[in-house]
Amino acid sequence: MAATPESSLEDPLRSFVRVLEKRDGTVLRLQQYGSGGVGCVVWDAAIVLSKYLETPEFSGDGAHALSRRSVLELGSGTGAVGLMAATLGADVVVTDLEELQELLKMNINMNKHLVTGSVQAKVLKWGEEIEDFPSPPDYILMADCIYYEESLEPLLKTLKDISGFETCIICCYEQRTMGKNPEIEKKYFELLQLDFDFEKIPLEKHDEEYRSEDIHIIYIRKKKSKMKYNKANESIKEKCTQLSRIYVCSPFLVHVYT
Repeated sequence: MAATPESSLEDPLRSFVRVLEKRDGTVLRLQQYGSGGVGCVVWDAAIVLSKYLETPEFSGDGAHALSRRSVLELGSGTGAVGLMAATLGADVVVTDLEELQELLKMNINMNKHLVTGSVQAKVLKWGEEIEDFPSPPDYILMADCIYYEESLEPLLKTLKDISGFETCIICCYEQRTMGKNPEIEKKYFELLQLDFDFEKIPLEKHDEEYRSEDIHIIYIRKKKSKMKYNKANESIKEKCTQLSRIYVCSPFLVHVYT
């Protein structure tokens, strides 16, 4: 089933609900606002990453890879990715700016009956000192966080501060060709490689319906040292799979990619 919008009866011009059916037939309902900042809607990359978390490739055999794992979502917006992780058994903290906390809490409340792990919302501004997150999470999830040039360095500082050497960071983003987007994306990866190793997940490993050649999923891990981390040819993805944990960031789905 496609992720489809539902109009709000109270104020159809101000808000609407996006419906996303899971593989087990249950449905996530995500409140969005028709106006506001980029965090007020469910972006394509958030849907693609959410559905990837359900794939057999990621979930593994037996208990789901996220079950009982700590997950942090960065730039959560509507909380789509973090909520999906929480329904798969993860203990999730969805994070964003103060002005998005009401929307995050609304969506947590709308979907709490589906949560098999736990989920809570917290304020986290990229680049500022980390005080409320004492230990590195198993996973960090980010969806479509690469769009403002001025946010790149604060985002990478937060990634460095909050992740551990065993944290698996999963970043999903839409490749955009208009304006300064290619330059911003290039700068992001130049800065990222200074402190992290990363590996792209092939398109055929994404969800068979919710995928697009323009939307990429990257596994990222903090470098232990420039010499040590090059030992053994074990891929970043293999290490992330062994870990089985999560975090997130999100943006806007207007149509479904097939």
